[in-house]
Amino acid sequence: MLWESTHGREAPLENERDVEAWFLGPRAENADIFEQLVLEALRDHSFWRRNFHPMDPPAITQSIKRDPGYLRALDTLHTEFDNLLAELKKSAPFFSMRYQGHMTWEQTLPGMAGYFAAMLYNQNNVALEASPLTTVLEVRAGEDLCRMVGYTQQNGIRPWSHLTSGGTTANIEAMWAARNLKFYPLSLREALQRESTLSAAKALKVTLPSGTQARLVDLDAWQALNLDVDEVLGLPTRIHEEFKIPPETLTANVSNYMLQDLGLVEFTRRYLGDLPAPVFMVPGSKHYSLPKAAAILGIGADHMFSIPLDEEGRMDVSALEARLDQCMKDKQPVIAVTAVMGTTEEGLVDPLASVLALRRQKYHPQGMSFCVHADAAWGGYFASLLRAPPSSNKRLAGPPAPVLSLSRYVTEQFEALPEADTITVDPHKTGYLPYPAGALCYRNQSMRSLVAFEAPYINTAGSQEDLTVGKYGIEGSKPGAAAAGVYLSHAVVPPDQRGYGKILGRALYNCKLFHARLLTMNTVASDFVVVPGPRFKLSDSLKRKYGGEKQALEFLRQQIQGMRQEQLLSASSEEELELLRETGADLNILTYAFNFKTEQGLNTSLEEANTFNRMIYERLGVKADGRDIYGYRLLVSTTDFIEEDYGKKFFDDYKTRLLGSGTASGRGEEGRITVLRSVIMDPWITEDLQGRPFLDTIIEELRAAVMDALNEMRGTSSKCSR
Repeated sequence: MLWESTHGREAPLENERDVEAWFLGPRAENADIFEQLVLEALRDHSFWRRNFHPMDPPAITQSIKRDPGYLRALDTLHTEFDNLLAELKKSAPFFSMRYQGHMTWEQTLPGMAGYFAAMLYNQNNVALEASPLTTVLEVRAGEDLCRMVGYTQQNGIRPWSHLTSGGTTANIEAMWAARNLKFYPLSLREALQRESTLSAAKALKVTLPSGTQARLVDLDAWQALNLDVDEVLGLPTRIHEEFKIPPETLTANVSNYMLQDLGLVEFTRRYLGDLPAPVFMVPGSKHYSLPKAAAILGIGADHMFSIPLDEEGRMDVSALEARLDQCMKDKQPVIAVTAVMGTTEEGLVDPLASVLALRRQKYHPQGMSFCVHADAAWGGYFASLLRAPPSSNKRLAGPPAPVLSLSRYVTEQFEALPEADTITVDPHKTGYLPYPAGALCYRNQSMRSLVAFEAPYINTAGSQEDLTVGKYGIEGSKPGAAAAGVYLSHAVVPPDQRGYGKILGRALYNCKLFHARLLTMNTVASDFVVVPGPRFKLSDSLKRKYGGEKQALEFLRQQIQGMRQEQLLSASSEEELELLRETGADLNILTYAFNFKTEQGLNTSLEEANTFNRMIYERLGVKADGRDIYGYRLLVSTTDFIEEDYGKKFFDDYKTRLLGSGTASGRGEEGRITVLRSVIMDPWITEDLQGRPFLDTIIEELRAAVMDALNEMRGTSSKCSR
């Protein structure tokens, strides 16, 4: 199977089927391999136990094993274990190509094997003494994640990452660190003014974002709250180096003025004066962990400003700029702006590059600064598509076929990741790893100390501090097994173009192809229409190439309709597959909704359209009622577009596309649009026994559910056409 080369670029053959070795497989094709790994881990662990002081007496003797109580306990164990195995078969079949439900799927073989092996040792990564090995593995996994997102050591600033239970915890920690960083200069200013042991450092000068310099003790509250991130984090080191004040002395004297010690209410009363309460800014498509963070940190959800979305479903940069302008005018401190790199509902990527450019080019020159956080819990591992192997200084000549690369827009946003201050990544999402395994990456490792009840210390490269992870962040105890799973998976499936890039490039290809098939479904359906969330919008170059959107859609239909996978991928050049790459969802989550036709034309009632889509979901959603899972033929999820959250621009655009340009009618559901959602993590490029792409089967099952719901509506409503 050959991906033809274009522009003189030679593309590789798909002759190394390593992806197939990385998973158990939808039919448990690699069960024998996984069984060997698990058995080897158990035997090796048992050998380790037996050889630790082998002369010590056993606790469980052969006579004990013949005891009636022992035998009864074993009988109970086997009975309850068998019951559990039977109940577990009611689980959602994440492994199946028919599963497009929530953001979870198969786990990699090395991830599961590493987790199982380390679980036997029960290590707790809260302290090095409780996890002398898995702490090291967590540090190495964190280094992998930093490299993947583009964090490297620059100008003496080292990145750092650690594992969390998930993206929710990582996002809360990122907001916690951003809040503490925002207020640290105020605490330091007060300490320098009031503590005699720090009086020498009153001469400390800082560089404002505008480039001017001033003594820290001379800054007003607004100026102190708007120092650049690295300027703030470098202050303790400078005080030590320039004024010979030991870090321990600085920490002891500043603690009396720290927000961590005083609490938000007292700190605000003492030091903020007449300044308005500080705020966070997030897109309307935010994950619920972000409002949680505002509430937990005492900022309050009302002070988390939700920025409406543009027509594409991404954070509207012009609306963000207007909000920031108002905050600057009112002198309202902005703690952080969050851009989501792969929204959990829509699979879309916010314009991170534009957010960073605004901070750098507009607000810094005017003396305003804030943290920028990238919530890449879902999309983080897609950065592997841009990462060449460490031995190479440039990207690979072309992606391994059959793989689709990121669109130009998404590539631009992911290339901006290294400028973000913090990045959330979830290995247990698109890293295909066991729970719990989230992660937070810091561009500047000194920022981690802001959530450890201590001042930012000087970098401690090569010391025991490098192997300390438990005191940072929210959690205390956390499983070393999770770190082992992430580490081993990265060792086998590198987080670059050789490994995760292959997996996610395939998943991206499958999602884009599914989007194209939905669009072409409209060309043969007479009773209904399907409207994907992403608009079929072409760049100027693609418009010139195809002559318009209608012509491009026809080309796409001819390109994929009835085409075998091998034919499509071998007959289409990378340039021809550009149309597939540049349209559809940004990543591998796709939202879409159906609407039915009436005798008068397309239904114009939003309430009826929502009811129709809920009826379809009723046929395609997992039910927690213990029903036979084998009866499910296709599984998707559902969500709602809420006008209050998403904003009028995106909401009205999608409602018009779904209901048509006529006057919409409805009774009480005008602010909500119910849509279906497919999360496509499946990397398999498969065909059925007749040689058809398996995607054809998925489309047929979807069409059958739609027609079944439509027939039910026809039986209860006179509005539907027959």
